[in-house]
Parts: sequence; C-alpha cells; structure tokens
Amino acid sequence: MSTRTVIIEAAAGLLAHSPSGDISTRAVCEAAGVQQPALYRLFGDKQGLLAATVDHVWDEYLGMKRSAVRSADPLEDLRSGWDSHTRFALTHPNAYRLLFGSGAVSQAESAAEAMRLLRDVLDRLAAQGRLRLEPEAAARVVMAANTGVALALILRPEQNPDEALSTTVRDLVHSGIVSDAAPVPDADEPERIAATTLRSALTTTAGELFTGREAGLLDEWLERIQTRPRPN
Repeated sequence: MSTRTVIIEAAAGLLAHSPSGDISTRAVCEAAGVQQPALYRLFGDKQGLLAATVDHVWDEYLGMKRSAVRSADPLEDLRSGWDSHTRFALTHPNAYRLLFGSGAVSQAESAAEAMRLLRDVLDRLAAQGRLRLEPEAAARVVMAANTGVALALILRPEQNPDEALSTTVRDLVHSGIVSDAAPVPDADEPERIAATTLRSALTTTAGELFTGREAGLLDEWLERIQTRPRPN
C-alpha cells in the first residue's frame, strides 16, 4: 500500500469518528505513521488532503452508481439514485458535510462525477420525451434538492427523525420535472391525512373536550400515524 493511500485511509477513519467533523494534519500523520512533510509533499495542504479523503469515501458510493444495472424505466433509476444518495449521506455525515455543506473541498472531483451520473439518467428520460426541463437544468434541481434534504437530516436530526422527509421531497421534485412521475402510491396516505387534519383541528379545542392526559395521549397517537415510515 502506498504512503498516499495509508494517509488517506487514516484521514478517512479519523473523519468518520470526528465529533466536530474536522481533523488535524497532526492526528492524521500520527495515525498513518508518517511525518508531516510527507503529507504536505503528497497533498499540498490540508484542503488537498480533505479533497482526496472525500473522494476516497465517496468513491464507494460512486462505484455503486457506476455499476448499477439500468432498469427498464429511468424514472425508477432516478428514484433509486435519490434514495441511495440520502442513505450514503447519513452513513458518512462528516464527509458529506465537507463535500456539499462547505467550500472546504473545492478540489474534490466527487460532486462533479455524481452530477454526471445523474445527468445520464435524466438524458434517458429526455430521450423518452418525459422531461419537462432541459437535462442540465433538471440535474441542478434534483441535486440541489437531494443535497438540501440530506444536509437537513444530518444537521437537524431532531427536526427530521427519519427519512420520510427525503421521500416526500423526492416525489415532489420528480413530479415537477418528469411528466408522468406521480408519487409512489402509499396505502397509508388517507390515514396520514386524516391524522394531520384532526391533530391540527384539536390544537385549539382539545382542552375543551379532553383532560390534559387524554389530550396528550391522543396527540401522541395521531403523531404516530403521521410519522409512520413510508414505503420506499
């Protein structure tokens, strides 16, 4: 294994377990068993190291995208690509934040390749006459929405406790750019709508109808119906 690979893998390990999402070059050198001059000779500076590390982490995700077997329907591939993007972001939050949530790794090539792979799917939809936007514009819309949702799940987990937000935004975005992209049927949707409506109505009247304990219990039940995981 080359010294460059040893350093990158050490940096990736430290980044994955960093509470702050940051790493120091000193810690990387200690973990890799090299001197700092070697790190700077190979990567130029810390930003170069971070860019190489993010590309290394994201190569796993991009490798899956490259090797994915095309389905008969590019819309299904578009949905699958969105979901895999979100799941990978949640599995590697620090690398994701560096790549999409800051300007710290502008040298990284991962984002550009992810966009190229997305554009390939959208080109297939366009060739079928199903795309409402030019593929390049549609790619920017999808990537902005997908990264925004992923960052919201990573940075505000208390507001977004599960991936239901990602599924909802996915379907809204896809229905906006693909002519026949109706949301995936959800057998529980009528119950969710009813629970949402009732919970909203009871916000001001629950105190007149129920005791505090009863109102709290009812609200908990309705919230459970609202937030039940949606099928992918």
